Amino acid sequence: MPSSPALRLTAVLLGTIAYCGNAFAEMQMDLTKGVTEISNQVYDVHFLMLAICTAIAVVVFGVMFVSILKHRKSQGHEAAQFHESTLVEVIWTIIPFIILIVMAVPATKALIAMEDTSNSELTVKITGSQWKWHYEYLSYEDQNDVDVGFFSLLSTPREQYDELDGAGAPKGENYLLEVDKPLVIPVNQKVRFLLTSDDVIHAWWVPEFAIKRDTVPGFINELWVNVPKTGIYRGQCAELCGKDHGFMPIVVEVKEQAEFKTWLAAQQDAKAEAEAAAAASLTKDMSMDELMAQGEQVYNARCAACHQVNGQGLPGVFPGLKDSPIAIGPVADHINIVKDGKAGTSMQAFGGQLTPSELASVVTYERNAWENNTGDVVQPRDVQ
Repeated sequence: MPSSPALRLTAVLLGTIAYCGNAFAEMQMDLTKGVTEISNQVYDVHFLMLAICTAIAVVVFGVMFVSILKHRKSQGHEAAQFHESTLVEVIWTIIPFIILIVMAVPATKALIAMEDTSNSELTVKITGSQWKWHYEYLSYEDQNDVDVGFFSLLSTPREQYDELDGAGAPKGENYLLEVDKPLVIPVNQKVRFLLTSDDVIHAWWVPEFAIKRDTVPGFINELWVNVPKTGIYRGQCAELCGKDHGFMPIVVEVKEQAEFKTWLAAQQDAKAEAEAAAAASLTKDMSMDELMAQGEQVYNARCAACHQVNGQGLPGVFPGLKDSPIAIGPVADHINIVKDGKAGTSMQAFGGQLTPSELASVVTYERNAWENNTGDVVQPRDVQ
C-alpha cells in the first residue's frame, strides 16, 4: 500500500472507479459501441471525456481531502492569509483552456461528420406519426424517382402487451421491437435520411448506429448512416409522443447491395400490382364475412390503439365507436372521417394508408361489431 496519504487516496479512488466500471460492464449498462464508423467515434469521444473528467476529479478531490486531513486545526495548522496570486490565476486559466481544447477537437470532428449528408447513394424520407413510421425511398444511385413507400407498424401480438385481466401471452424474443415491414438499406453505402412528422414530435433512434434525430411537424431534419455489416438492427422512438409512445419500434435490415437492388425492384413491382389490384377491387363485391374478417385485422392493426379492441375508446381522450354517432350514423360521414381524418384531433387520414378494400372492410367492421349491428355493407367502390 502506498505510504503517503495522497497516494493512498488516489489508489482507493482508482480502484473504486475500476470496480464500478467492471460492475457496469457485467450489468450491460455501458455505452453501446455500435457498428458504424460514427458510432465508434462517439464511443471513443465518450470515454476520452470520461477519462479526462475522472482524472480531474481524482486530482481535485485528492488535493482537497489531503489538505483537509493534513492541515486541520487539531494538528496546529492555521489558515494561510493570501490573495491576488498572479501565478495561480494564470495556471488555473491556462490548464482548463488546454483541457477544453483537448476535449473540443475530437468532439467537433465527430459532430461535423454526423452532419455531413453529402455524396449519399440512397435517400429515404422518414415520417413519424402516432404511432408508426412511414418510409419513402426517393432516390438510389442513378434512379431519381424510386417511388417506393410503406408504413412500418409494431408486429408484437397484442395479447403479449395488452394484458387485460392479467391474462397475457408470454413475451417474445424481440418484445415491442419487431415490425411488420422493416426499413431495408444496402450495406457499405451512404444512406441519407430526411425526417419529419405529420402530427407531434417523434425521434428516430437506432443505438447501434449512434444516430438519433427529432422528427418535427413542418420541418425537415437530416441524418445519414453507412453500415459496414449486414444484419438486423433495432431501435425505437426516443421522444415522448403520446399514449402509445412505447409501441413505435424501428427495425432496419441491412442487405448486400445486389440483394437490396433485387428487393427494391420487387417493391416497385409489388406497388404496381397493388395499384392494379386496388383498381380491380372497385368492380367487385365482397361478402359480409369477407369484409368483417379483413376489417377486424385492419382495425386491430390501425385503430385499436386509440379506440380499443372492444370499441369503448378511452373516455376523455379517444372516443368509443360502440353506439357512436359516427359508427351508426350516415355511411358517407363514416367513410369520409376514416379517409380524410378530422382536423385538430388525433384522427389521421387513412385514405393514403389503406387500399379501397381495406377502407371498406374496416368501415363495415366498425358499423357491425360490438352490437352496433347496422347491417351496412360497404364495398370498395363506395370509398372511391
